[in-house]
Amino acid sequence: MAETKVKAAPKASNSTKKTSTPKAAPKGKVAATVKQPDPVLPPANEEAKAATGAPKATTPDTLEFSKETYLTWYEQMQLMRKFEEKAGQLYGQQKIKGFCHLYIGQEACVAGAVSALTKDDKWITAYRDHAHPLALGTSPNAIMAELFAKATGCSKGKGGSMHIFDKEVNFVGGHGIVGAQVPMGAGIGFAEKYNKTGNLCIAYMGDGAVRQGALHEAFNMAMLWKLPVIFVVENNGYAMGTSVQRTSNVTELYHIGRGYDMPSEPVNAMNVEDVHNAVARAAERARAGEGPTFLEFKTYRYKGHSMSDPAKYRTKEELEDYRSRDSIEEVRHTILTHNLATEEDLTAIDEKIKAQVQESVEFAENSPYPTADELFKDVYVQQDYPYIRD
Repeated sequence: MAETKVKAAPKASNSTKKTSTPKAAPKGKVAATVKQPDPVLPPANEEAKAATGAPKATTPDTLEFSKETYLTWYEQMQLMRKFEEKAGQLYGQQKIKGFCHLYIGQEACVAGAVSALTKDDKWITAYRDHAHPLALGTSPNAIMAELFAKATGCSKGKGGSMHIFDKEVNFVGGHGIVGAQVPMGAGIGFAEKYNKTGNLCIAYMGDGAVRQGALHEAFNMAMLWKLPVIFVVENNGYAMGTSVQRTSNVTELYHIGRGYDMPSEPVNAMNVEDVHNAVARAAERARAGEGPTFLEFKTYRYKGHSMSDPAKYRTKEELEDYRSRDSIEEVRHTILTHNLATEEDLTAIDEKIKAQVQESVEFAENSPYPTADELFKDVYVQQDYPYIRD
């Protein structure tokens, strides 16, 4: 894929830098109000589109994908949303404990990628990891039981919210160390290339992880060995609670990949069609032996970093602006506008998902906790590892 040069968007002002004092407006005239830069996506104007290539999501006039694809996207994203809304409620009731990082608002980042890849490709991400396995086909029962720390969970109740795994759908986790999944994703890609499987690995990270040195080591090796990896940064603007503009000199994060001559591009990840197309292009390159791609998914989470984060670092107006671009509502509008389904059809899907989520809660509540002997299992491949026990 040919690299397209994109003009960098203007950086946000930084209070630590010297700035000139603005001139007073002439008498009788009102000074213009300067809108602060959007933390993730640009304003919907031509200059911003040229700067970042990621305009606001809109309902397409013509359909690029099939009816089945749109209905699958709608069902997958609704399942992610309703499952996590329920998880948030249960966390508030202290039925789910420990850490809990919700994905609400970012569903298109997963749904569009699933439709662009094959069931044999591998997936790895950080600790915001409920949505990915749900879209890949892991049972909601197994994920909810894991959040409850029950033995019937997909990690046998030992991993909790941050360590979801499911080998059956090639989901390699859920990792709690910031940025650790990036070199691991490169390693998975190396194994796929070594074994000549024709498969690839898609490795997700948050915008805070791009400051990790391991990312740069992984990028260098992935390009040197032309590994079949799609690196994805889900840039929701705030990492753990501090904006990209305050933590990075490079605010258009996809430029980081270009330092390694890695094909890199921004993606409007509030739009599921754009996500699918970008991932499909990257997958084609990887399968052709041309190596990795770095995609900056410009997205937005509606909740704070974790359930303990009140997200006071952003305004209500900003949050509502992003809610107005909601990816699920965009797909719903497309389906109805193009007569792919009726309101009654979508309501039936919603009711089905509501029942699935409720079933998962009942399953989790009725499941047993792991027994004490599970403590020494699944640590080493060697079944009779000689633990020292007092």
